[in-house]
Amino acid sequence: MHADPTRLRRREIPAHALPSTLNPVVARVLASRGITDGAALGQDLRDLLAPDAMLGMTDAVALVVDAIRARRRIVVAGDYDADGATGVAVAVLGLQRLGAAQVDYVVPNRLTMGYGLSPALAQEAARAGGGLLITVDNGIASLAGVETARALGLQVLVTDHHLPGQTLPAADALINPNQPGCGFASKHLAGVGVMFYLLMAVRARLRADGAYTGAAEPNLGELLDLVALGTVADLVRLDRNNRILVTAGLARIRAGRARPGLRALLEVAGRREAALTASDLGFVLGPRINAAGRLDDIRIGIRCLLSEDPAQAALLAHELDHINRLRREMQTQMNEAAVDQLATGAQAGSHGLSLFDADWHEGVVGLVASRLREIANRPACAFARAQEPGVLKGSARSVPGLHLRDLLASIDATHPGLILRFGGHAMAAGLSLAESGLEDFRAAFDAACRAQLTPAQLERVLETDGPLEGHELVLDTAHALERAGPWGQGMPEPLFEDVFEVASVKPVGRDQSHVRYRLRRRDGGEIVAVDFGGAARACTQGRVHVAYALSINRWQGSESLELRLAHLEPAR
Repeated sequence: MHADPTRLRRREIPAHALPSTLNPVVARVLASRGITDGAALGQDLRDLLAPDAMLGMTDAVALVVDAIRARRRIVVAGDYDADGATGVAVAVLGLQRLGAAQVDYVVPNRLTMGYGLSPALAQEAARAGGGLLITVDNGIASLAGVETARALGLQVLVTDHHLPGQTLPAADALINPNQPGCGFASKHLAGVGVMFYLLMAVRARLRADGAYTGAAEPNLGELLDLVALGTVADLVRLDRNNRILVTAGLARIRAGRARPGLRALLEVAGRREAALTASDLGFVLGPRINAAGRLDDIRIGIRCLLSEDPAQAALLAHELDHINRLRREMQTQMNEAAVDQLATGAQAGSHGLSLFDADWHEGVVGLVASRLREIANRPACAFARAQEPGVLKGSARSVPGLHLRDLLASIDATHPGLILRFGGHAMAAGLSLAESGLEDFRAAFDAACRAQLTPAQLERVLETDGPLEGHELVLDTAHALERAGPWGQGMPEPLFEDVFEVASVKPVGRDQSHVRYRLRRRDGGEIVAVDFGGAARACTQGRVHVAYALSINRWQGSESLELRLAHLEPAR
């Protein structure tokens, strides 16, 4: 059995108690995540923050309403990930519901255009005959693209959520909760969330102008399944506002009211709508949409989400599933190559990792960077050759406490010209640089990480919610925790820890890389536990100290409790 250097640390539970009507385990878990006020538990759509609190919303709404009334063509410029794809679908469907006569969309090709509203994408939007161009999940850094679009006669409305640079684009209107001076309290909306807020504000303006007198208002709630998918897939923080959006979207899906494309994706993935969780959005549906943008054309995913025909949606879902299988195979090979590079010791002692392989695909390097960060617990960049000769495209992932985009900005300031382009968030970013500058970037990235990271940040720590009592380790607790979700970024899934006796061990899976245990509890009872990818740390006998999530195994109409292991080591 291989040693696991992870250290477990139990979360502190504040003394303030949540309502006694809650399941005690749920109350402890929520309190340890900062929810100690019963009022904060409400997840009703009426509790969403008001759209007019977002800076620039009045100007943005005026542009859209004028375009709708003048029956001008609106072109939506999206992105090639799940947030961008769902954002485009929400924009197209929502604008049509609000009365827009002509709505089209354009999205960049990852390999030939790169991210965001480039001048080339602006030209494509102009060729589509647009009068108003609306970006979704991009645009805040697209200075040249916005300039090109306006020079071509388009009005430009930027809707984005990424962190801005020092200069904002010269758009006709701009909404972004992270732009300077915006007082909108939730800074964690995904791109699709910002678009949904714009639609709500447009509907409110049309309502105030009497557009719905004697007529039913458009039901924008029908789009919340897409909003939930994009929000979870983009790994934004699930603050209260996002939790409200995701909860409402999940409720639609579980009630069998999801769009045909989502239902088709669930079908090919073998997931039941009624039992869907936020984790399924992030790890089952999101990757199938993302795969199209990584390896093929994100428009396949958008067409699936927009489809009203179940048969067409099924064909597109199967195509997305096939592309995702290819992505998984490619990712496995690239991950193995990355681990082999680490094993050579070439970057031993580095605080920030920067790896490159001539055979890597630029659409998958973000997943490799995530794997490197996970293995080494270091900020990591993975690079592949771009279509542009002599240029590398990279994707970077960070550790908690190190703001990745700000770190890249500091490198850009101290090493002018080294980074050709960059952008992103605190935990994830993308960048381009000349292949000849890779070694200089490696040194600069490592030095910047070394200057900012503390020894504690480099230690792999897994936070847990402590042990469960015997009467709490039951199916009812798993159901209560599932209902208390959604769990995700900023609201980590409950993880418990305890010591068990190994009763039996069985390797499972196509390649025998997973392990199924029967673990004996203190009271003598046994429980099933599954360690996905845990073959290397398998323990065949004795007492083990494990960290686990409570999982519900649903099979042929029956349910049983099992533990999903996140950490396993011999008990001391």
